[in-house]
Amino acid sequence: MSLTNPGAARPGNGNPRDTVRREPFGTRLRRAMDTRGPLCVGIDPHAALLADWGLGDDVAGLERFTRTVVEALADRVAVLKPQSAFFERFGSRGVAVLERAVAEAREAGALVVMDAKRGDIGSTMSAYADAFLDPASPLFADALTVSPYLGFGSLRPAVDRARASGCGLFVLAATSNPEGAEVQQAVVADGRSVAAAVLAHLARENAGETPLGSFGAVVGATLGGSLSGVQGVGLDMGGPLLAPGIGAQGATAADLPRVFGAAVGNVLPSISRGVLKHGPSARALREAAAAEARMMAGALA
Repeated sequence: MSLTNPGAARPGNGNPRDTVRREPFGTRLRRAMDTRGPLCVGIDPHAALLADWGLGDDVAGLERFTRTVVEALADRVAVLKPQSAFFERFGSRGVAVLERAVAEAREAGALVVMDAKRGDIGSTMSAYADAFLDPASPLFADALTVSPYLGFGSLRPAVDRARASGCGLFVLAATSNPEGAEVQQAVVADGRSVAAAVLAHLARENAGETPLGSFGAVVGATLGGSLSGVQGVGLDMGGPLLAPGIGAQGATAADLPRVFGAAVGNVLPSISRGVLKHGPSARALREAAAAEARMMAGALA
């Protein structure tokens, strides 16, 4: 599978402030993965990486880094995933950089997953949904990462807003950090793990959506056999599986079939440092992303 600009098949078309009804996120994501390759590249401008690029740990360095990644990759990768925290730490000027990056990435055809991991209740959750999933917002993205650990029902404002806007959610289920297991693999009253219960909720939200549901889960590619508590419900819950942990955290493309089993075709591998370390050369970033996409496509076939 080639990692090139698919021209008319751009999955993330339109101005981020448009009000035209969109195809569901799952439909657009499936097309983007099939056309551009199954790869999500994180935009994680942390201080050490800025230094590696010869940039200052300031707004100017942040902007140069972010613009380079977007200009190099947004017309060819399926998904870009900016980590909101690395922009928020610079205050309003950093958020302004994020706003421009989201708009420019979507205009170039990439789908944008905002990695903000928001989670709250009631009007506060509604406000987070307005910030990231309302087409009128300058931070409007194609999908948002969210935390269900105030109860899956607390995410209802985000679920409803995403569905109305043609957006998606990636819900934390079985994450790649080792600390996550004490909560995610805890057993609920019916004997399932918390992670399995989250996946069951997502299966209900995705019911009837084809070819891919819009409500996905974050499931670490590093987990391997520790997913036994999840497998009973099934990772194949009809939506995409955002899989961090490849590269710097130790997982490889070859691990994906073993970890995800029958659901491997719905996996969206997420890589940050494995691609970003090749900057600041735009050409090197493109070559690294293309190589990763080919490996992922081969592993997920």
